[in-house]
Amino acid sequence: MSKPYLLIAAGGTGGHMFPAQALTEAMLNKGWRVRLSTDARGARYTGGFPHSTEIVEASSATFARGGLAAKAMVGPRIAGGVSSMTFQMLRDRPDVVVGFGGYPSIPALGAATLLKLPRMIHEQNGILGRVNQVFATRVAHVACGVWPTDLPEGADGVHTGNPVRASVLDRAAAGYIPPGDYPMSILVMGGSQGARILSDVVPGAIAALPEMLRGFIRVSHQAREEDGERVAAMYSEYGINADVQPFFQDVPRRMSEAQLVISRSGASSVADISVIGRPSILIPFAAAAGDHQTANARGLVQAGGAIMIPENALDVSALTQQITAVLTNPEAAQNMAHAALAAGAPDATERLVALVEQLAQKETT
Repeated sequence: MSKPYLLIAAGGTGGHMFPAQALTEAMLNKGWRVRLSTDARGARYTGGFPHSTEIVEASSATFARGGLAAKAMVGPRIAGGVSSMTFQMLRDRPDVVVGFGGYPSIPALGAATLLKLPRMIHEQNGILGRVNQVFATRVAHVACGVWPTDLPEGADGVHTGNPVRASVLDRAAAGYIPPGDYPMSILVMGGSQGARILSDVVPGAIAALPEMLRGFIRVSHQAREEDGERVAAMYSEYGINADVQPFFQDVPRRMSEAQLVISRSGASSVADISVIGRPSILIPFAAAAGDHQTANARGLVQAGGAIMIPENALDVSALTQQITAVLTNPEAAQNMAHAALAAGAPDATERLVALVEQLAQKETT
């Protein structure tokens, strides 16, 4: 008997790819065959996917980038991608198709819609992304990472939480060492978009900490490649021990060892922080569609696990004040860690797996 086949479609940012990776890992463990449909940008995030994952690049495009010539080619490129994916599905029919958002997911979801295959989408944020808005009423379920999620009438929303990768689950509820007069770690994550302001502000804010506190701190700072040398030089100038890289492959380890996380509030980042359970200072990306990063951060802040600083209020003084407040109050930091953990959904992947299996069973009955 052949293995059941799941086709996952995901876009070109970590926010789409990390939950897709989590579902891939779980379904492979359950004996499914899994194929990932993405684009060149998404392919950058496939290094952590299990080796048995089949990866294909589909032709797609977005009106959000490029000049007039590029925009004129959006329609033909999407049509070509849907057509190609339709023929692939006719030759090798998926039992279920799951989209995780981003324009590279259009070909697979479009083809699955044309062929009336069992399909669903997962939305990481509290506000649907543009592609998920198009397909929300054309799929069986919208699995929601944040609840409530703003859904169009007729969409079937199911709260699953945001799946996290196996490497994050391995560090779930890792013991937290509260701040004190010993080496302490700060993890800084800017995400794939809008990270420059963190590179501009965070080094100066850490440098402005009281000298006795600053001497104990080491920093892991994930900065855009074009900002890396400048950020590393700033830390070096201030005499701060810092590891600056464009992407950390071992974020779960670094997060579990951190006394504080400073981050954008992308859905995957918030999910990782809550599953591992760490105090955080969240700076929502102001240009995020529908201000969804503020919605992502709100639950963790209301639970008492995070401090939120709006981007328009972020400066060296404000950030220094909040870092100092966390790192000079061990009891409060410990309480924040516990609160973050309580807000997490470590079983989100299991809930998503259950939906996939239910869809497959409906198809065979």
